[in-house]
Parts: sequence; C-alpha cells; structure tokens
Amino acid sequence: MVEAIMETVVCSPAQGKDARLLRMLNTRQEFKRQKSGCLAAWYAKSSDGEPLLLVQSVFASRQDWIDISNAIIETLDSRDGGLDSCLLGPPLVGVFTIETEDLQLNLEQSE
Repeated sequence: MVEAIMETVVCSPAQGKDARLLRMLNTRQEFKRQKSGCLAAWYAKSSDGEPLLLVQSVFASRQDWIDISNAIIETLDSRDGGLDSCLLGPPLVGVFTIETEDLQLNLEQSE
C-alpha cells in the first residue's frame, strides 16, 4: 500500500493583509508545484464572502512533505518573514494520509 500525504490549512487574513497573504500563498503553492514530490497544491477563498482560506497540498510521501516544507522555510520564509504576520490568528493545520489508490486528482482544466 502506497500512501500520499495531504496537508490542509484553514486560516484568515489579518485586517488589511488580504492581498499580501494571497500573494504569499500563491507564491508558496507555485513553489510546491514546481518541486518533485508535490502532486498538487491549491488554495481557495470562502464562497460565502467570509475572510477564510483553505490551503491544500498533496505530496507523494511524508518525506516529500517534510523536504518541501523545509525548502519553503529556508527559501521563502527567510526572504519575506513567513505568513504569520498576515494571519488573524493561528491557522488550523491538519496532515492526512491518503492511500494513493483512493487518490484521484483531475488536473485538467475545463474551458
């Protein structure tokens, strides 16, 4: 049985920090997608207008998750100070194991 790792973060931007947080999240998700071992990475805004964001990434293995997370800390966080200054409070973070046979990613975009 091969298992992938899904990281899920739910967070809210601090007052007046919405645009900066979205730019930083976009940069981090793109960074992840460019790394071998990241199967997918995205974020979404709340559909009801609340200042709430869902950030998810899927990694081929636990080690890939650790390596890519460390690369973000070393590369991006060291440059821009990290996301904490843009968050309303501590994010809710969960890390889940997914059997790859159950994982279905539709990476094609409809036109």
